[in-house]
Amino acid sequence: MARTAIVTGSTSGIGEGIARALAASGCNVMINGFGDAAAIEKIRASIEADGKVKCVYSPADLTKPEQIEAMFATAREKLGPVDIIVNNAGVQHVSPIEDFPVDKWNLIINLNLNAAFHTTRLAFPEMKSRKWGRIINIASAHALVASPFKAAYVSAKHGLLGMTKTIALEGATFGIRCNAICPGYVHTPLVDGQINDTAKARNMTPEQVINNVILAAQPTKEFVKVTDIAQLAVFLTTDAANQINGAALSIDGGWVAQ
Repeated sequence: MARTAIVTGSTSGIGEGIARALAASGCNVMINGFGDAAAIEKIRASIEADGKVKCVYSPADLTKPEQIEAMFATAREKLGPVDIIVNNAGVQHVSPIEDFPVDKWNLIINLNLNAAFHTTRLAFPEMKSRKWGRIINIASAHALVASPFKAAYVSAKHGLLGMTKTIALEGATFGIRCNAICPGYVHTPLVDGQINDTAKARNMTPEQVINNVILAAQPTKEFVKVTDIAQLAVFLTTDAANQINGAALSIDGGWVAQ
């Protein structure tokens, strides 16, 4: 019987790549996120056709717990019990701490951290009863190290890693595995926004930010590929990864090795 996966923030970028890879591995998938309705339907239909699995879409706003609960209800109704969660949805804002907008702080903590708590608490009882579950938190190199002007994002990602370890311990004897993937910079729409925001914050051109700030952090001098992250996520759902639990798996070209 096919497993069921929910991938948050999966209408573009890393999340879409993970959803496609899980579908290709045989999982039924629920995608979630914002965007143009026609474009999202095209993504949903192509995931379903390419993977020969079921793929459904939830427009849930993950900053609202009641909408997360509705998303789970829809997943159970249309796909069955949830076996795999990939907490990928995230947002970023770059600003000096003294100027950091309070509403942006609250948004980043709610979406990047609190949403993962809600998806986990909703999935855990069923995972425990079936003695199997996989929770994959897409953290960041910023779950391990800090950068200036990213107070909310760094705080949320550090918190997400702490929660990952706690969940791993609580689920260990129930066949539940929880791990964090910690990517470096991936060229996605989110990073494009960071490039522009950092350029303004540091009075640099976007090209200078890419070469002197972003790729300067990654010894390979290359962006991480979405497919690299997606394949790692799929691996974590396999039996070969059964003893990987509570790990922070860096995929950052050597950034945090420095």
